[in-house]
Amino acid sequence: MGGIDVANGVVGAVIGMLFAVLFQQPLQNGWYRLRTRSARAVRGLRRREESSPVWSTFSLGPLHTSALIVEGDGETAIAGDSVYIQVLDEPVELPPDMAGWRAEIAEQSEHLRAEGRAPLWNGPRYAVESLDVSRTALDEQPEVRLRLRPTDYYTFLAAQQLDRRLPDGSSPRSRYLDPDDPLKAPAFLQCSFAVNVAVVTADDMLVVSRRSNQVRMAPGVWNSSVNEGMSRHIDSSGRSAPDLHAVARRGMREELSLEPHEYALELLAFVLDVDKRHWSAHYYARLKDLTREDLRTRMSRGVADRWEHQTIDYVPFRPAAVVKYLLRPDRRHRWAPLAPALFHLALVHVFSRTPVERAVAQLVRRL
Repeated sequence: MGGIDVANGVVGAVIGMLFAVLFQQPLQNGWYRLRTRSARAVRGLRRREESSPVWSTFSLGPLHTSALIVEGDGETAIAGDSVYIQVLDEPVELPPDMAGWRAEIAEQSEHLRAEGRAPLWNGPRYAVESLDVSRTALDEQPEVRLRLRPTDYYTFLAAQQLDRRLPDGSSPRSRYLDPDDPLKAPAFLQCSFAVNVAVVTADDMLVVSRRSNQVRMAPGVWNSSVNEGMSRHIDSSGRSAPDLHAVARRGMREELSLEPHEYALELLAFVLDVDKRHWSAHYYARLKDLTREDLRTRMSRGVADRWEHQTIDYVPFRPAAVVKYLLRPDRRHRWAPLAPALFHLALVHVFSRTPVERAVAQLVRRL
């Protein structure tokens, strides 16, 4: 019997080895595939359960901004005669528990004046009551209706203190703003409307400016080629509403010493900085004959608002070059919130969306 037991053991061992060789790996592979499919199914269920807001701010890979593109995709310019601007008579007023903040700013300015230093210039400005977008009936082209109210720079500075505590412990941001409805806000928190222009020279160089350390708002950050705030005193003749193209042309003249006949100007989008409640009309300008060196030479002979910029970079205006520049580690966290969206829209306008998105995807994968 002992010999039979040994023989049975040997046969069992051989059968076990054959079973392991023939079936163990397929079983392991099958079990792995089953677990993988189960995990994918669970993740798929989770993805289906998630939701995201329709309104999301502009981002490029690791570069995240507070710029919300409200109207415009870059590919098609917005016609100037499809923008309707109405100026309401009643000026903006701060709530009583914020009015003291404006008084503090006025007092600070008087102290500076008494010390012989430059006071805070309280220029007349516009506040945004509303911006509404619709489409024409036949060709579905955009129509933008912008309603403005009179305000001033002191009110703007007071309203920029969005996270300052009010007497009840709340803040203007928590009391008046709804993060789920970014387009809804009281006019006294939206005392800023500007134009931002992406300027490209005749030899295809994008002009990028760095704000001076002397400016009060966002000093030292990298910004659009031209940034010009709308002025109630300069940009409105008599009681007429301001013209956005005229504001852009004024910025081109004051910041780069360029005249209207030297460039072509196109309106690309309306954009909102949801963090600071700054509105902007985004423009693209192409210089007809002036190269990078021509522009440098022109600016060397005098610029009205030279003090607003401390550095100007010239970047090859190609999708890969501009996107790489936007994502540079030393730039990524030093952009003015509205500038990256402007440059991206300008790229899309010139090169179309597909090659720009391809360049973005390739560069983000390499990071």
